[in-house]
Amino acid sequence: MSTPPERAAIGDQGPPATPGEQLFEHLLEIHAMLRRELATVRDLASRAAAGAEAGAVRDEVRSLQSTSPLWRLRINCLYYCRFVHGHHTLEDHQLFPALRRSDPALGATVDRLEDDHRRVAEHTDETEAAAEALVADESLEARRRVVAALTALADDLLAHLEFEEHAIGPAMRAWRELPIG
Repeated sequence: MSTPPERAAIGDQGPPATPGEQLFEHLLEIHAMLRRELATVRDLASRAAAGAEAGAVRDEVRSLQSTSPLWRLRINCLYYCRFVHGHHTLEDHQLFPALRRSDPALGATVDRLEDDHRRVAEHTDETEAAAEALVADESLEARRRVVAALTALADDLLAHLEFEEHAIGPAMRAWRELPIG
């Protein structure tokens, strides 16, 4: 995953000079965290799919030991999915209306971003359900379901983050006052 050009440009110039640049820098930091956490959760899913010995995994899941790969996968997936939902809800209710007000030409772009949020929400819901199902069913099929859900989530979420950064970054950076409120 590459660093967006906007981030490199901001970093090369010292701290962001305007409130819009500061807000955009914060958005990039959140997106970087989402990318890192997604990589961690996907790694956990791969290890769970590769499988530890079934009896040991079952015992660890039942005892909720934090060293169990399936338990860690379930907890990390649930936390991650809820964070993505929260981040997108904030964007939907605060950032996107501000973008529409400050630059009406971004209307179609914001529409696409909102559609992306709905699609990502479907993927996070499926990922949560698949991770929850591991409590009762640690079969290869259940593990594959988690991996498939995370793959779909990763594909759409990573594409969304990149599009969002490039599509709205210039408008946000141009804000001299924050139109959010």
